[in-house]
Amino acid sequence: MSLKTESLALMCEAVVDCPHSTPVWTKSGYVVLRNQNIKDGRLDLSDPSFTDQEHFKQRIRRMAPRPGDIVITREAPMGEVCKIPEGLTCCLGQRQVLLRPKADVDADYLLYALQSPFVQSQVRWNEGTGSTVSNIRIPVLEKIEIPRHDQAETKIAKALGSLDSKIDLNRRINRTLEAMAQAIFKSWFVDFDPVKAKITAIEQGQDPLRAAMRTISGKSDAELDQIPREQQDQLAATAALFPDSMQESELGEIPKGWATSALGSVTNYLNRGISPKYLENGGVLVLNQKCIRDFRVDESKGRRHDSTQRKIDGRALELGDVLVNSTGVGTLGRVAQVLCLSELTIVDSHVTVVRASHQLNASYLGQYIIWKHPDIEAMGDGSTGQTELSRAKLSELPVLTPRENILKAFDNLISPLNNEISVNDRESVKLTELRDILLPKLLSGELSVSDVSKISSTTGAA
Repeated sequence: MSLKTESLALMCEAVVDCPHSTPVWTKSGYVVLRNQNIKDGRLDLSDPSFTDQEHFKQRIRRMAPRPGDIVITREAPMGEVCKIPEGLTCCLGQRQVLLRPKADVDADYLLYALQSPFVQSQVRWNEGTGSTVSNIRIPVLEKIEIPRHDQAETKIAKALGSLDSKIDLNRRINRTLEAMAQAIFKSWFVDFDPVKAKITAIEQGQDPLRAAMRTISGKSDAELDQIPREQQDQLAATAALFPDSMQESELGEIPKGWATSALGSVTNYLNRGISPKYLENGGVLVLNQKCIRDFRVDESKGRRHDSTQRKIDGRALELGDVLVNSTGVGTLGRVAQVLCLSELTIVDSHVTVVRASHQLNASYLGQYIIWKHPDIEAMGDGSTGQTELSRAKLSELPVLTPRENILKAFDNLISPLNNEISVNDRESVKLTELRDILLPKLLSGELSVSDVSKISSTTGAA
């Protein structure tokens, strides 16, 4: 089937290169887009960068990004795209190009078309080689051919967008669930709020159990009286687990009766992965440092290992394992917990696997190591670019070890949150796979536009 195409230049009223100067970074001010913020067709500003007003004005001198504009990265990496959302005032950083679609071009359709294998293969084929990195030059970028479908383009964009909307909803839900888990962990095991509430109540001649119940639930006495009796009893039982005094330890003051331990003494498994024998297809999924970012595991960045060339006996990951990047400046210290496993999976030699023993549980260990990741990052040894975190040194990390009954109560609260996160992640993986299958089929015309509504209804992603 012949494919109708049009050059990118003809679809855009402007194709503008970003300023070549390095932005002046500030702690606050105007958002500067960086290539690391642009991934998988979306703009992620969970870790934003800023510049001041003077340098912002310099960077928008040629053209200021506005909602509906598309940004494409021209090197390191090439071909990543995102759309500028409503309400964002920003400027481009480096190695980016601003695309302003013409009024009769659906910006969402162009965004998806730029992500298609048809277009991405042109990006890779036409790349030039600079002094240090590969890049794609503006004249070449303008000549890239984009599939056209006339009136069907908006329908195609909506079909694919419905899948991305559900993926984005799952992402937002998971961030809320993660924040809930982190808040409970911090209150119980960092700030010791229930313990301190009891101490204060005793000093003021009040009921310490009731004070801890208020702290744990976030409810007033009047609100506590309104909840069902069974819930009150459960809350009281949890509050009773916390002591009413503190003691000194190597970690400072901790609740009385709790202990401190070296990480190696409260884990069943603490080891680096293997040096894989890679293959293109089949084999065993192996996670690497790229798979660990923002406290999450991204299986899509994994590779495949030939287990016939190197055995993996005893190295398979388990749910609840915590992964720690253990080499390299900028990557060492990144951590994530395994909450979802779609298949047999291992890690490579740049990642350390930490597995809780009976003295802890996976829910607590995951939150503890996430909280301690700045300390873990600082534990690396070696010269710039060659930093390593040894197994022996990580084993020495001091760990607060609460009593077993409190750890069990914490697990009862956190496990359902982690399970929901896992369910959402699995659904998002399936939706992403479906989107990636549909994208080239819709753009090539292999899949009829009349099937678009059926796609949305069968996935529940309307």
